[in-house]
Amino acid sequence: MPEYGRNILKMVEILKQIPDKAKRSEQAKAVVKTMETLNPQVRNQENWEHKLWDHLYIIAGFDLDIDAPYPSPIKEEFETKPVAIPMKGTKIKATHYGRNIEKIINLLCDEPEGELKNEMIRSLAIYMRQQYLIWNKDSVADETIFADIEKLSEGRLKVPEGISLNKISQDASFSRPGMSINVGGNPQNGKNRGKQKFNRNKAKKK
Repeated sequence: MPEYGRNILKMVEILKQIPDKAKRSEQAKAVVKTMETLNPQVRNQENWEHKLWDHLYIIAGFDLDIDAPYPSPIKEEFETKPVAIPMKGTKIKATHYGRNIEKIINLLCDEPEGELKNEMIRSLAIYMRQQYLIWNKDSVADETIFADIEKLSEGRLKVPEGISLNKISQDASFSRPGMSINVGGNPQNGKNRGKQKFNRNKAKKK
């Protein structure tokens, strides 16, 4: 345990070599007291004395025969492997759209047919087009987005005929998350401030 350093480790190794159990137990108390001095913040924890003795056993590799105020902790409890977090079994079909789009499409598949569903499909297509343009700078046809919807739904969701998406303004800009350097500002502001500072310095020299 790094918080105690090598000196404590050496003391524990010497402690284990003491043949007499009574002397070994007495010396163990001195080692624990030294550990408390080196790690005073342990006193802020509940049952801190018990924790110190547990630390002593751990440093000794759970191989320490002494008469201690607390029993040795069980080695297996400290060697238990962490519970594996189950990963999602299905892969994302289209990474530039993300898993949430797939979930929305699955929900729309169960919606009853009607004008409301058609408008929801249209709104979904507009959002998917935006996501597409974030990761693919080339322009994209509406038909490509519609085909992706039907593909991601595995044919369960059909885009109604006659649906069209709003035209994208030529000034529109789509940036990847975290890629914007001058968020919310004019990219020319930095240059202008630099020019103003240079002009002020020039005026002072005159």
